[in-house]
Order: sequence, then C-alpha cells, then structure tokens
Amino acid sequence: HLSRTRSSKVERARSTMMNADMDAVEAENQVELEEKTRLINQVLELQHTLEDLSARVDAVKEENLKLKSENQVLGQYIENLMSASSVFQTTDTKSKRK
Repeated sequence: HLSRTRSSKVERARSTMMNADMDAVEAENQVELEEKTRLINQVLELQHTLEDLSARVDAVKEENLKLKSENQVLGQYIENLMSASSVFQTTDTKSKRK
C-alpha cells in the first residue's frame, strides 16, 4: 500500500512537471508567435513606406522633367526677346566714333 502511494505521488509529480514543461513550451511558442507577428507587421509597414517613397520619387522626377522643359522654353523665349530688342544688340564702338 505504501509503495502504491509513493508511486502515485511520483506519477503526480511527473505529471505536474510534464504539464509545467508543456506550459513553458506553450508560453515560449506564444512569445515566438507574437514576435513573428510583430516582425511581419513591421515588414509590411516598411514595405508600404517604401512604396509611398517610391511613388513620391517618381512624382518628383516627373515634376523635375516638366520644370526643365518649361525652363528651356522660357530660356529660348528670353533669348528671342533679347535678340529682337535693340537694347541688347551689340554695338560697334569704332563705327560710332567716326
């Protein structure tokens, strides 16, 4: 009878230890799962940020090309005005002195 009691206590202790080990493993798995979820969410957020930045870069490049084109047109227009105006014509100082 005494050996059955001891055996029963040992079994309960083993069972308790196994349950504790299983709880610890489950808790560890839960922590790992939460960490993975956090990292996945962070990666997704960074991907969205990268997409937004890429779109912004494309928009800025497009605007830059548009402005360069407008500057060329304006530059040509100013050149044409200057060449048509007598104020900007080169003068020959020798011929005026005569």
